[in-house]
Amino acid sequence: MTNVIKQKIRLKDGRILCYDEYGSPEGKPVLVFHGTPGSRLEGRIVHDAGIRLNARCISFDRPGIGLSDYKSRYGILDYQDDVIQLADALKIEYFAVLGVSGGGPYAAACSVQYPQRITKIALVNVVCPYDAPGVTQGMNQSDRMSSMLARRAPWLLRLFLRIMANNTRKNPEGFISGIVKEVPESDKKVLGQQAIQSWLIDTFLESVRSGTKGAAHDYSLITRKWGFHPQDITAEVHLWHGEDDNMVPPSMGRYLVNKIPNCQSNFLVNEGHISLIVNHTDEILHDLVV
Repeated sequence: MTNVIKQKIRLKDGRILCYDEYGSPEGKPVLVFHGTPGSRLEGRIVHDAGIRLNARCISFDRPGIGLSDYKSRYGILDYQDDVIQLADALKIEYFAVLGVSGGGPYAAACSVQYPQRITKIALVNVVCPYDAPGVTQGMNQSDRMSSMLARRAPWLLRLFLRIMANNTRKNPEGFISGIVKEVPESDKKVLGQQAIQSWLIDTFLESVRSGTKGAAHDYSLITRKWGFHPQDITAEVHLWHGEDDNMVPPSMGRYLVNKIPNCQSNFLVNEGHISLIVNHTDEILHDLVV
């Protein structure tokens, strides 16, 4: 799970956007929208499958995350201009999008803003609008608290993330053990793999490389009004959700399936928030490139 290419582009407003490439450099393009908190390093998980399926997977940091410059006062729909500038810089006219967890709203918004550029969408254990009735039922305590802070007190979330990052740098094993305490058995199983532990630690620490302002703002955007509705998505959508997921409960996935007009759903038993993409990367990418 190593990256192939690490690059930066300068956007029209002067900011830097950083991205990595995984999979096959000559393959069909897939833009990967990382989770929250997360970073472009999440793209590592699709590298091997991308080679097998001839997919060129491009994973990039959102503003203020990783090596991408911060931007104030932007919304989920506004962010899509960055995405299109990246695609244009890479001379990619048409592409599929893969949204993971908190990256789902951003991936969906890309198809709302630029439907003519999107071929297909995969949404993997993604969040839905948090104000929908009953959708947070089954969410674990840590994620429930983080989403509450993101909506009501982003400054406190910044502090929480800073403390979490400092603790993780000092004791990375403690970061993993903290996750293990709250996740289902399906996730515990994959968390026993050293490569998966390193992947999660690296992508979290990269998300706060330049501080926690970007990650906290990113989180606050997905927990508030998105600026569009799921029923506005017109592209072909393949939704994947683990029935055991207690970070983003399957009730969120079912809400989206009922709202998105052209949505094919895959709810998998004995899969959680982490295990699903680890165990089913080939099937997820297959939906996008074949």
